[in-house]
Amino acid sequence: MHATLPALPNGIHHLLKTGLQLGEKQPELAGLLSKAEGRILAGGMAALIKLGFGFLISEGLSESKAAQAQAFFQDNFVIKDPYAPHGIRYYQGKILICTRKPDDDMNVLIRFCPNPSELYLDTPLGRRFNPCAVVDTKVLSEAEANRIEQNPDKVDLVIRFRDAQAILNLAQRPDADVVQLLLENLVQISGNFGHMFKFGAIGKHVQAVLSGMH
Repeated sequence: MHATLPALPNGIHHLLKTGLQLGEKQPELAGLLSKAEGRILAGGMAALIKLGFGFLISEGLSESKAAQAQAFFQDNFVIKDPYAPHGIRYYQGKILICTRKPDDDMNVLIRFCPNPSELYLDTPLGRRFNPCAVVDTKVLSEAEANRIEQNPDKVDLVIRFRDAQAILNLAQRPDADVVQLLLENLVQISGNFGHMFKFGAIGKHVQAVLSGMH
């Protein structure tokens, strides 16, 4: 197990860190992750993750930024498949981040490429990439999260933390080992572990891109 799990906290950490770093111009959002719990934390997390990906995948106005955005999208979300239309399909993982403490009401559903037909738009300038269609985040109630968790068609991987504070603490532990978190009873993981690897890989790529910006 130790060999298969260590990528996961980096995936979570760097996806959260992306929003925090790129959301500095919106301190009212970034501040939520430092002091809030429960549903407010879920709202801040959902907004910051979407904000971070929106920045990374936006083509911008320069050729270099457009090339970087396309490279990030191709590397992380495009899958070659000879049986799919045009030989490719898109990564469509659905990940639920929640807590075991019902009073937290902390539930965020992350969906990657939920509507592939919306990834490209026809515009007066030609067919253009739509970065807003790559990542969708939604805050769920406890009842909604419970229903989704019981339906394998609605979620691929469930990452359940002990409570909201455990999520906040993870942001301060970028090198946390998942086995240690499991032993400390801070996190439980269920679902398709193939998506865990993918989630971790996306998080590491986010880290690499951000490091190259400094």
